[in-house]
Amino acid sequence: MRLSASATFREDDSKIHIGRLPRVMAGLRNLAIGIHHQDGHTNIAAALRHAARDCHRPLTALGLAG
Repeated sequence: MRLSASATFREDDSKIHIGRLPRVMAGLRNLAIGIHHQDGHTNIAAALRHAARDCHRPLTALGLAG
């Protein structure tokens, strides 16, 4: 999962280096990856592109929209 997050979310290019923000962003990235895995996706980059096409898809995956 580490390589997936690093490459997909371009962690090395992040400008967030202050206080707790890096840990918060890592948690949000891990949440996104976990939700896509739980939804049955194995290719996280493709799943992110698919979810980005419709703003309701991530909410539906979380059970927050019907």
